[in-house]
Amino acid sequence: MEELRSRLADINALRAASSMMEWDQQTYMPPGGAEARSEHLGRLSKLAHELFTSDETLRLIEESKPGAAGDDADMLRVVSRDAYLATKLPTELVEEKSRLAAVAHEEWVKARKENDFKGFASTLERMFDIARQEAELLGYTKERYDALLDLYEEGATAADARVMFEALKEQVELVHAIAELPEVDDSILYGNWSIPAQKEFTEFLVKSIGFDMQRGRQDTAPHPFCSGWSRGDVRLTTRYGSYLPGSIFGSLHEAGHGMYEQGTPAKWDLTPLAGGVSLGLHESQSRTWENLVGRSLGFWEHFFPSMAGYFPELSGLTAKEFYRLVNKVKRSFIRTEADELTYNLHVMTRFEIESDILDGRLAVKDLPEAWNAKYQAYLGITPETDSVGCLQDVHWSMGSIGYFPTYSMGNLLSYQIWAKLENDLGDSQELIQAGRFEPILGWLQEKIYTKARQLKPKDLVLEVTGKPMGAEDYLRGLGKKYRELYEL
Repeated sequence: MEELRSRLADINALRAASSMMEWDQQTYMPPGGAEARSEHLGRLSKLAHELFTSDETLRLIEESKPGAAGDDADMLRVVSRDAYLATKLPTELVEEKSRLAAVAHEEWVKARKENDFKGFASTLERMFDIARQEAELLGYTKERYDALLDLYEEGATAADARVMFEALKEQVELVHAIAELPEVDDSILYGNWSIPAQKEFTEFLVKSIGFDMQRGRQDTAPHPFCSGWSRGDVRLTTRYGSYLPGSIFGSLHEAGHGMYEQGTPAKWDLTPLAGGVSLGLHESQSRTWENLVGRSLGFWEHFFPSMAGYFPELSGLTAKEFYRLVNKVKRSFIRTEADELTYNLHVMTRFEIESDILDGRLAVKDLPEAWNAKYQAYLGITPETDSVGCLQDVHWSMGSIGYFPTYSMGNLLSYQIWAKLENDLGDSQELIQAGRFEPILGWLQEKIYTKARQLKPKDLVLEVTGKPMGAEDYLRGLGKKYRELYEL
């Protein structure tokens, strides 16, 4: 077992080096470094993949299984699944994808800035070709999407996603009903906000809710994300712009991911058991801290006085008025800045488009038209440019195809887990209003974060909430919130 641990530590170090280079590319690397970074990432990915899928590693895994118990048995289950999936993919394809992703990211940044989808289309088409190859190599029962979604959410299928989105379409009616009401004027939230003030305030918020800045930091990136290489080094990024809540909720969202990573037990750090169990569970935590905590009235009753000190332009508002403004339902184009009610419609659009491209029902060159048509159907608006349309997300440039449904799974799970949390802790708004986040974070650490990858995602959901993932708690909670806000 010790020989296997040593080998897995080598693999972890190679992957951590790659991840750190990817973080650097999105935060500090000069554009001219893209070609060399592509070469470096390609080689590191190749080395890690070859070492993980080598006959020696597979032999050590099998020889370690007899008699394994406790943490060792859990780790072997996780690493066996990871190795099984990895051996399905040839090293050449893994290396090619890594190289392409490094180049594609810079092309995407440029295309988004210049509203040039055509300039990015050929690279995107190649990335979808790689995704098709991955799906065929991994294998699936019904459709290619199943193989890719399973990489991010073990056991989930495209059929599960469609059932989920069918339930969430109930939100379309409420979105359109609110759209018929007089629009809430949130123009005060737009302006030339001080970047140093945004930086200080967002860091103040994430530290206040429990993100440990001694084991993490926050930087900026074109698209906010969270990366980590150990429980002692977790990096958040956010984006500062003319819409002030964008940076605030972007930071809270990524801090939710970050606190999950920081919650890994020390004994599992740098092992296959470390980190979040799935992207759906991970997203449930980012959405919990962004929405259930951060968009609550109690949160702003506690923090608004401090916020007005950072941004005097808002001092004429009350906490309740600000709460209403940041929960405004607005049929907007940008997913990361969408309100809770419309958010899943953004995700549904992406899921339907990428599954259509994978199965040949839609060509990449026709993606902008399909995107705009779905935005018109689901949200009643049409993007004026591809920059705020099909070019707004970084995921496809990274090759993260099959990822998007986990965002909506996270939304459902956030409410389902929160219902159990409130059953155990009582009125969460009293805690939040008092700025007492320790009981909330402590409960989540005990029930979810310290489990890391020990359980399968569906088993963890059952253990924490007593039932499989479903839309009931989410639709009930969100419907109540917005009907009260808009007096419907």
